[in-house]
Amino acid sequence: MAVIVRGPDELLGTRAVIPFEGEAQGPLLETAWRDRVLQDARELMQERTSGTRRYPGEQGEIELFFDVHRSAPRLVIVGAVHIAIDLIQFARLLGFRTYLVDPRTAFATPERFPHVDHMMARWPDEALPEIGLTRETHVVVVTHDPKLDDPALLLALPSPALYVGALGSPKTHAKRVERLQAEGLTPEQIARLHAPIGLDIGGSTPAEIALSIMAEIVAVRNRLSRADQHTPVAATPP
Repeated sequence: MAVIVRGPDELLGTRAVIPFEGEAQGPLLETAWRDRVLQDARELMQERTSGTRRYPGEQGEIELFFDVHRSAPRLVIVGAVHIAIDLIQFARLLGFRTYLVDPRTAFATPERFPHVDHMMARWPDEALPEIGLTRETHVVVVTHDPKLDDPALLLALPSPALYVGALGSPKTHAKRVERLQAEGLTPEQIARLHAPIGLDIGGSTPAEIALSIMAEIVAVRNRLSRADQHTPVAATPP
């Protein structure tokens, strides 16, 4: 939402709604500042922050407030494995809405996952389009089964999803890359995949692996590069 908060009285309150994707609407877009407003709105949405901007004009200077709204982050987990139990716990503590996708109803049960927001006993190529992969979506693939992992990655990697990660050893990942290339994904799309998944915290238990995955997701949301994620941060003195 962009609204004029300072300027000539007749312009105060003039506003526009500007989605990250789609058509912007509102009387503010009928003014001479349209192009600059749209450009600044896109930049602020990329930065995920609200802010003010000033623009000169024939009617005098105006000041706009850009109120950037972020939808709740979502975590989509493909695979009702043990790590998923802990992933959901950590994700919910961090304010994520959680989705568990697995057609294997023997694993994806309410008894094992009473804390998940949405359980979808369906194949990934059916469930992911229904969920919708947006810039606030994070996809974690943990089954080790190409029949489940690959369809999910083929949809997630070309999508706007902010984070896509897959569990597996370097050998498993190399074979996965070959399959994804054969299915037509570009090197740039495959390069988006976080694998090995998670930050290296030396973890080995399901809970520790889940913690490393959520730590990497938070780092990506905070716009840290992969190099920055592994740079030690000096402790703040007491």
